[in-house]
Amino acid sequence: MKMLSIKRARSSSRTLSREIQPSKRINAHITVMGFVYCDICSNNTFSKYSYFIPGAEVQIDCKFKASSPRTKEQITFSVNRTTNRHGVYRLDIPSVDGIACAEAAIASTCEARLMWSSLDSCNVPGYRTTTNQIAFKSKQANLCIYSLFPLNFRPSKIDTSLCGN
Repeated sequence: MKMLSIKRARSSSRTLSREIQPSKRINAHITVMGFVYCDICSNNTFSKYSYFIPGAEVQIDCKFKASSPRTKEQITFSVNRTTNRHGVYRLDIPSVDGIACAEAAIASTCEARLMWSSLDSCNVPGYRTTTNQIAFKSKQANLCIYSLFPLNFRPSKIDTSLCGN
């Protein structure tokens, strides 16, 4: 008896999906990205001794305002991402209904926050949070890229032979 009801649910969902017309709204494909580095000299700059941190955990919080002729909506989400071997974290959002790239840069915000470092030698938070971003539209159709300012960790002790006093 249960299998019969499951089959009915599946067949009715197929019928419903055929009746739904595809939306003709413009949908933005959005990428949020940034990087995490080790600030060897603890001066909040990327120096010749600095290096990118693979495996660092970052929390990304975003708010996107979608608007259509009938409604205005706000999409809010929070996700964790781990940096790749180049110290870059990235979040790809395939499609946001009602957001066009031209509007997205004006009406949206993203923030990244350090969670933890993968390196014992560089695990003291420096720049912990960034809300500063550069948003631009890619040459690809309706792709918005939010490039967040860098975040960093520091070693617990400064190497004075490299950085001076």
